[in-house]
Amino acid sequence: MSRHPELKWAQRQDKVFITVQLPDSKDAKVNLEGEGIFTFSASSGAENHLYELKLELHDKVNVEESKVNVGPRSIFCILEKAEKGWWKKLLRGDGKAPHYVKVDWDKWVDEDEDNGHGDLDLGGMDFSNFGGMGDMGGMDMGDDGPGEFDDSDDEDEVAMPEAEDVEKTGAEKAAEKDADMSIAGRQEDKK
Repeated sequence: MSRHPELKWAQRQDKVFITVQLPDSKDAKVNLEGEGIFTFSASSGAENHLYELKLELHDKVNVEESKVNVGPRSIFCILEKAEKGWWKKLLRGDGKAPHYVKVDWDKWVDEDEDNGHGDLDLGGMDFSNFGGMGDMGGMDMGDDGPGEFDDSDDEDEVAMPEAEDVEKTGAEKAAEKDADMSIAGRQEDKK
């Protein structure tokens, strides 16, 4: 039986960023199909546990322009959307996202803040490991093909929080203001 690694995602108008968090992964294999099917498999840990994912993305992607970087702690994918536009969620369907799919708040940009320049700092990642994913459309996922994935009932999708859901409440703003005033008062006392 396979396990699911934690997956974080973020987006821009033209891209989706997926980070599969699986330290010390071995034999990592990623497959992307233009219809929006993303599959991943690798082994990790002292006992070489098998980790697999099969995701039906919200919309189509451009396989030839998408890229993958396999690092020592994670597998980072930049998926080019087939059509520019904001996805309401990562996966197709109406339900909640699986527990292992989370928003990558470090890379997230709100729709109204996206300047279209793709200003994400990739920290010098080398995307030459797999090259473009164009040749990965038919990538062999092992001796038995893609295999059976553990489809649990909790593979539902959750919509992304709206901008107002992320804003600070009045109480949080008041607490910050009180803290700022307290710091200012201490600085005055030192003078």
